[in-house]
Amino acid sequence: IRSALPEHCLTAHLPPVPRGRLVIFAIGKAAASMAAVAEAHYARVAPEARIEGIALTRYGHARPTAHVKVLEASHPVPDAAGVAASEQLLALAATLGPDDLALVLLSGGGSALATLPISGVTLADKQALTRALLLSGAPIGDINCVRKHLSRIKGGRLAAVIHPARMIALAISDVAGDDPSVIASGPTVPDPTTREMALAVLDRYAIDVPNHVR
Repeated sequence: IRSALPEHCLTAHLPPVPRGRLVIFAIGKAAASMAAVAEAHYARVAPEARIEGIALTRYGHARPTAHVKVLEASHPVPDAAGVAASEQLLALAATLGPDDLALVLLSGGGSALATLPISGVTLADKQALTRALLLSGAPIGDINCVRKHLSRIKGGRLAAVIHPARMIALAISDVAGDDPSVIASGPTVPDPTTREMALAVLDRYAIDVPNHVR
């Protein structure tokens, strides 16, 4: 457990500062801790760096930070605070330019915390679906498959907004196999799943959802 704490595993992998801004997007239960460790590292090696960002973590998991705004939301069932924070994440991502570097720090719980439903799907829809998926006994890969296809941030969509800036994602994995497309529902990597696969999960576990969600 000690070896997986941000202060022990993160620093060695942090990239050099860019010519422009270093913008941190930390998502997960360890988000604030990861952001604080990153800030401390850059304060030592590059005190002139222009650092900003957002860390979205679970209630009660905030940590003091100097440059990164820490926001808290609900886990494992999402809430309105998570939606508002996710809007802020995407708005910040949209400001990045080619000289900037997005440092995305992911950890367990990111799927629930970074909740931003697609048009036509409400937060209440996502909450009901999340509860049903968690109760179904479905493995995390299947759960995140469904969640990705109803999200504006999961399944590589955060990376699409970050473009044309460069991006480096570092993850503390909480899933067996360490698949980047499953950790926090893969906001920075291409989604290998399809809508048909998501529908098959709903059918396999007999999860009843409204027609507009299907």
